[in-house]
Amino acid sequence: MLNWLLATALAVQANAFPPTPTVELPPPPEQVMAVPDELRTMLQRQVIEPSGNSRRRRLDLLLDFMFDPAGLGMQYQYDASSTVAESFRTRKANCLAFTLMTVALGREAGLTVFGQEIDRVLSWQLTGSVVMQNTHTNAGVMINGERLVVDVASDELLPITPPRRIEDQRLLALFYNNNAMQLMVDGHAQQARTWLDAALKLGADPMLWNNAGVLSLRTGDSPAAERLFLRALKQNPRHNASLFNLVALYQRNGDTVRAERWKKRADRVLRRDPVQQFSWGLQSEQAGNYAEAVRHFRQAIALDRDEQLFHFGLARAYMRLGRLRLADNELVRAHDLSSGDQQARYQTKLDALRRMQH
Repeated sequence: MLNWLLATALAVQANAFPPTPTVELPPPPEQVMAVPDELRTMLQRQVIEPSGNSRRRRLDLLLDFMFDPAGLGMQYQYDASSTVAESFRTRKANCLAFTLMTVALGREAGLTVFGQEIDRVLSWQLTGSVVMQNTHTNAGVMINGERLVVDVASDELLPITPPRRIEDQRLLALFYNNNAMQLMVDGHAQQARTWLDAALKLGADPMLWNNAGVLSLRTGDSPAAERLFLRALKQNPRHNASLFNLVALYQRNGDTVRAERWKKRADRVLRRDPVQQFSWGLQSEQAGNYAEAVRHFRQAIALDRDEQLFHFGLARAYMRLGRLRLADNELVRAHDLSSGDQQARYQTKLDALRRMQH
């Protein structure tokens, strides 16, 4: 599964955070892609000198250098959203950190390298009460008029929009945002705010305003969250996450008039998105409206039949409605689509459910 590079939080709750440790300030932008002297020396010896004047050979050697144990031996780690220096020290990096390193080292080697962003990727995850949709970055390289792509997740990525070239400022904003959202999920609100402010200074877009709204809501500032979601929607009236979050905010606050008005607008945008339908289902389930939860979970499944969490959600809703045979069917489907420990957990639930039916 892809590492989430941008956290677009969809399901929100205003739970109090645990005590926050001392704030660790984000590094200044000029330090994020700075190449340490030791790494520069290794690059010179293993990539630049052996490649001669061939740029294609230099790119091939750079990739070997990054991944081969004789070079850096970099390994993928989903939460390693690191600076180039940190990635060099730990030999761990996620998609964003790989992009930062490729851009920095490629330029040190005299190549024309830049970041690329894929705005929408079919990758998401559920962490506690937060659903996150993920976008993705990779590195583009121009050699003899041809654009090549360096992508650590090429075997796993399922993009539905082509990559677009982005400036370094945008790449840095994504770095700060990614760390901010990880801190938010881990429960460190003050640190998350510091990192997200750094991202916003580099150029805000609806995704960043939405995430700032989620962070405000998670820290109990509902009015600020509303303003931020509305700000995101002013920039992009069809921004999925902001629409969902604004409706959820109004519903939770008991503002039924605005909740209904915005839900009608959101439904037109979100009806074809399985993750949003799943999120509506979670919200309905938490509110005790299991019939509505069934409707949303079934719609999510109609849009994506191979996601085991959708089937498990539907099984739970059917259970609450006393429709045990249908719950059994969905648990079987969730079991068949999963593996390892998760599959074993579904089997345990199936066994318990079948004991209830006899």
